[in-house]
Amino acid sequence: MLEEQGPEWMSEEVKTGTTIIAVEFDGGVVLGSDSRVSAGASVVNRVMNKLSPLHDRIYCALSGSAADAQTIAEIVNYQLDVHSTELGEDPLVCSAATLVKNISYKYKEELSAGLIVGGWDRRGGGQVYATLSGLLSRQPFAVGGSGSSYVYGYVDAEYRHGMDRHACQSFVVNTLSLAMSRDGSSGGVAYLVTIDEERAEEKVILGNDLPSFYNK
Repeated sequence: MLEEQGPEWMSEEVKTGTTIIAVEFDGGVVLGSDSRVSAGASVVNRVMNKLSPLHDRIYCALSGSAADAQTIAEIVNYQLDVHSTELGEDPLVCSAATLVKNISYKYKEELSAGLIVGGWDRRGGGQVYATLSGLLSRQPFAVGGSGSSYVYGYVDAEYRHGMDRHACQSFVVNTLSLAMSRDGSSGGVAYLVTIDEERAEEKVILGNDLPSFYNK
């Protein structure tokens, strides 16, 4: 007997998408993301916050499978809590990024996630690390997700070394807005977190308040 097969769409790979970005400034970092969670052509969540805290002044931006990325963030959050308790001081951003990298590499066949880690610590100040399947690279700024392919030209042209806090926030918002206007898998609202020595400040920018770069 021939085995019954389900609908063709059930056997297809589900494509996901997002846009995430992080950039360093003198004294801290700014991380940003869109809020749309997609599964193929369907939007399954319009307002997911993809900026997940790993510690008080260390966050990560999530891309790939939402479940996989959230699981990695939760594991690293727990490990950093234990680590900081043992040390009696706050963990380093590089330590958080290394934990993310190790998990991503160890389970690269099982998990589909790309995380950008950013934060502030007493030794290195504001730092941004890109992690992907064993890669760990500190960068002045990093972009990821499906929407990143639409904005590489913009970020390469507009990034300036030594930008202050407000310039970095505008840079992040503009990048997200451009990606969300082009990438069908990115959209919703823009989430921002600005981290410095004092605190981590979170902000939400509604879709109607995002900048527009064309005439409607």
